[in-house]
This record gives sequence, C-alpha cells and structure tokens, in this order.
Amino acid sequence: MRVRIGIFAIAAVLLCGAAREIAESRPPLTQERTPDVVYVGTPYDVVSRMIKLAGVKREDTVYDLGCGDGRMIVLAAKKYGCRGIGFDIDPERISAALNNVRTNGVGDLVHIVERDLFTVDLSEADVLLLYLLPEINKKLIPQFEKLKPGSRLVTHDYDIDDVEADESVHVTSNEDNADHTLFLYTAPLKKTN
Repeated sequence: MRVRIGIFAIAAVLLCGAAREIAESRPPLTQERTPDVVYVGTPYDVVSRMIKLAGVKREDTVYDLGCGDGRMIVLAAKKYGCRGIGFDIDPERISAALNNVRTNGVGDLVHIVERDLFTVDLSEADVLLLYLLPEINKKLIPQFEKLKPGSRLVTHDYDIDDVEADESVHVTSNEDNADHTLFLYTAPLKKTN
C-alpha cells in the first residue's frame, strides 16, 4: 500500500511539473490590449459582394483584420478554395471564428490567429477584407503600404482617408435591409495628399 501511494505521489509531481513547463513555454493567452471596435458582423450577402469586388481567386491568400467570427475568410475559402487568415485580439471572437472554420470544414484552408491587427505583416496578402472604423483604417495605412503591388483591399462602409478608391459600390442587403457601401483599393494605394 505504501509503495502504491509513493508511486502515485511521484507521478503527480512529475505531471504537475510537465504541465507547468508546457504552460510556461506557451505564449500567454491574455491580451495586452482590448479590441478597438465592438464586433458587428457583416451580412453574408454583403460579404459575398466584397469577395466578388476583390476578384478573389483560388490562388489568393485572403486576410481579414478584426475577423470576428471569421465569416469573410470562411466564405471566400468555401466559394473559391483560396487560403485565408483571420486576425483578432478578442479571445471570444477567436473561439467563434475557430468554430466557424470547423463547422464549415475549411480548416485546411483557413487559419485564425490571435494578434493585434496593428502588428500584422500584410506583405503576403493578395486580398484584404475589412470592416473597421475610419480612424482605424487611416492608422493602418503604413501597413497597407506594405501590400505587394496588385493586392486588393475592400473596406465595408468606411473608406480610407486620404486614399483614392478604385471603385465604390452600393449594396442593399437582403439580410438587414440596410444600405452598405464597399470600397475597392489596389496596391500601391493612390494617396490624395
């Protein structure tokens, strides 16, 4: 009996040590900042128009900064077979996005990353889909300037200050019966100032 308890005690100590080592080697899941915007999902019919306006193709890599539940990149992957990466800082949104990826069976194409959108390297993106506030779009201009030539950027409802859009499209959503405006930009961006 005493030997058996000793073995269990040693095993428990080893397991606790291994768990502590794993926990210490992983990056912390707590965020340093809170989200810059409140999540509001883009209606799916508007997402579909954004993807079409961007001219998404199978060989594209589509990024979504502030991806929320991942609907933009999930829909692009399902419809065109392209790769997608969604970035969000909110653990609840990350969880929802991962669930959406799983539910739609696109885990081989879509990855969700917990990261501050102001730290994301955009140089590998072919398409960037955004639904962010105007002040955040403007703050992201230095990152947009790192997009490779020919990359397409589509924003929902808010343009990018001091940058000329290639095209703007008005859409009335069947889901929320509201009017939405989409703006298409192509890298390198055409600054107006």
